[in-house]
Amino acid sequence: MTPATFSAFAALLKSRSGLVIGPDKTYLLETRLAPLLKREKLPDLAALADAINKPGADALAREITEAMTTNESFFFRDDKPFIHFRTHALPRLLAARPAGTPLRLWSAAASSGQEAYSLAMILADSKAMLGGRPVEIIGTDIARDQLNRARDGLYTQFEVQRGLPVQMLVKYFRKEDANWRISESIRSMVRFKEFNLLNDPRVLGRFDVVFCRNVLIYFDPSTKNRVLNGIAAQMPADGALYLGGAETVLGITDRFAPMPGERGVYTPIKTRVAA
Repeated sequence: MTPATFSAFAALLKSRSGLVIGPDKTYLLETRLAPLLKREKLPDLAALADAINKPGADALAREITEAMTTNESFFFRDDKPFIHFRTHALPRLLAARPAGTPLRLWSAAASSGQEAYSLAMILADSKAMLGGRPVEIIGTDIARDQLNRARDGLYTQFEVQRGLPVQMLVKYFRKEDANWRISESIRSMVRFKEFNLLNDPRVLGRFDVVFCRNVLIYFDPSTKNRVLNGIAAQMPADGALYLGGAETVLGITDRFAPMPGERGVYTPIKTRVAA
């Protein structure tokens, strides 16, 4: 692959998704875009790079972006953030809000839905604590095929074995041939929506809890700052932001502070607006 071809794909991915790739990721371009080359009957990646510059190539550019997006996800990933949400953040938020006040959660870069559904199962198990309080969970992603999978709620045996407690499998899933479908009661708690983290999150509304895990690692510092500042603006001062184990706000933004004694959990810092 020539430097010019690589630069064309790198620029496309950064502008459309914020994803930053280095020359060491050339093999990923070759592997993940091979099906598109075959379908479009193009000889190589240089021809594909030329194709996205032609009029009417927006759909192809979108497919390239989605193909290069990492869609790794599984239920209760890393466990600790979900334990913290269940035992600390949820009780605290419920105690601080009047009865009947809606609770809103955002699973950013939701992929095929496991994270959002993990939160839904925790809330379903906490029905007595909620006391009839309205709850809304929004799962967003830029990959339409992954969002469709999430809405369908059908997972393979391998997927339900990755982090999902057997008690929850029995309680909230039903077997369909070789696969498992999550119950309608859990699916109805989550709304999946196409959304690019580079866009303004105000269109999504305000959130008490945001899970934005294992996505910032693919962004450069300025994009991380932009995304985090946008999230902070949509959260109350007592909200909770959960990041991945390899992610931090430190040195990136001053709009969040680590929760004392917790790793990967942050609370917004509300700045005073000048009169």
